[in-house]
Amino acid sequence: MLEPIVTLSELKLGEKGVVADIRGKSADRRRMLDLGIVENTVIEALQKSPSGDPTAYQIRGAVIALRDYEARRISVSRA
Repeated sequence: MLEPIVTLSELKLGEKGVVADIRGKSADRRRMLDLGIVENTVIEALQKSPSGDPTAYQIRGAVIALRDYEARRISVSRA
């Protein structure tokens, strides 16, 4: 059973989430889709930069870095 919906930025390091929704302007949304962030995709929070922003996430075998304001636009269910 999936947990309640939270934003990607709320995942703790090592925690996984399943993408539920992507909010934002069409260009920002398109960028997320181009990175492979689509509904029902599993994303894992890997590590934060020394300053705390951005955070590295593993998605579909690739590691990407997202700023906190970008991660807040992605809704996930904790997996």
